Amino acid sequence: MLEQPSTFGSELRRARLAAGMTLAELSSLVHYSKGQLSKVETGHKRPTSELARLCDAALDNSGALIALVPDRPRSEGPSPDARTTSSRWDPPRRRQVLTAGAASVLGVAVPNNQPPVASLADGTLLDASSALFDQFRRLGQTAPPGAVLPALAEQTRALRALAARSGPRTGHGLLTLSARYAEFAGWMAQEAGEEQAALRWTDYAVELGAASGDESLASYALVRRGLVAYYRGDAAGTVALAQGARSRRLPRRILGLAAQREAQGHALAGDQAACLRELDRARGLLAQGANDGAGPVLGTTHLTDPVAMITGWCLLDLGKPRQSAKILDEEIGRIPAKAMRTHARYGARRALAHALAGEIDHACELARGLLSAAHTVGSATIALDLRRLSRTLGRHPKNPAVQELAPLLAFALSPTAQVL
Repeated sequence: MLEQPSTFGSELRRARLAAGMTLAELSSLVHYSKGQLSKVETGHKRPTSELARLCDAALDNSGALIALVPDRPRSEGPSPDARTTSSRWDPPRRRQVLTAGAASVLGVAVPNNQPPVASLADGTLLDASSALFDQFRRLGQTAPPGAVLPALAEQTRALRALAARSGPRTGHGLLTLSARYAEFAGWMAQEAGEEQAALRWTDYAVELGAASGDESLASYALVRRGLVAYYRGDAAGTVALAQGARSRRLPRRILGLAAQREAQGHALAGDQAACLRELDRARGLLAQGANDGAGPVLGTTHLTDPVAMITGWCLLDLGKPRQSAKILDEEIGRIPAKAMRTHARYGARRALAHALAGEIDHACELARGLLSAAHTVGSATIALDLRRLSRTLGRHPKNPAVQELAPLLAFALSPTAQVL
């Protein structure tokens, strides 16, 4: 018999008895059958991280049960520290970045003896490129990442090259914008399930930002890397990366986004107090940073109250699906209809929250309404919550709503359904 299930089972039984709770009472709170819980307590059934979160919250065990059943990696692929695996989505090499950065910032001639183009200094090209970036972000809401990423990659390279041929002012702006393109390419790579390419694009964005004098992007990169760690189920890594982005010199918005990411890491670890503390800090920072700087906004732009939405997100990881569902129900209604990817992302978690709260029919109804959008945007991260939903619903095979939804959900999760 495996040691981990036995250790968890004995600790679960101890915590349940200490709380004066019967198996039947715990069963009604976590929506697992009494028989399933009994097998877990006796070590005859392996506990899932989902069950550990629900039991930890029901027994007010402050993350102790969660720690006994760490999340399995939520994404496939090598370690985030691996740097040898190549990808078709990889950015250019560092030497190209430094060449373009020096030429743009110093206003010197670029390779092939091509002088800066003075006619670009009026900012027309920069304005047009910024407007195009907004269009790419809109496209990213309604198209699979594999359809968006090649264009982002080419636009990043083109802007870098144009920056080197432009006057100092326009060149600086174009290089800064190219860093934002690279950062967005990193997010699309992660959505495509290309974790290593996502990390490399993020690093590339930092290099472009440094070449243009935008050092704050390096700190935001830690927030982005924290998201990769989160989706791998690495609570400690998520927290550490987010804390690495703390600095009094950073824009308030970046500090607020870092606090939100740290809250997600604490939720993954089952530390409710630390999670709620960081969410409160995030709310204050994001409110203060509403007018930070100019140019494209880092992070989501489709959430009316991002801290409220992330609170609902975190409550699910804290094993409180009913509270999570209540917040997500309210906040999802505020997402613009055009933001299909955002709707599908939070909609999948909303359906999962209702399912874990025992509202199976309603969860199936919500899932039916989002599968088309989830299929269209082809997101690897959304698919992770849909798989959790599928496993949760799988505990109710005789439910007619589950039987009707099962083939649709299976198709949405099949590799052939992902359009790249």
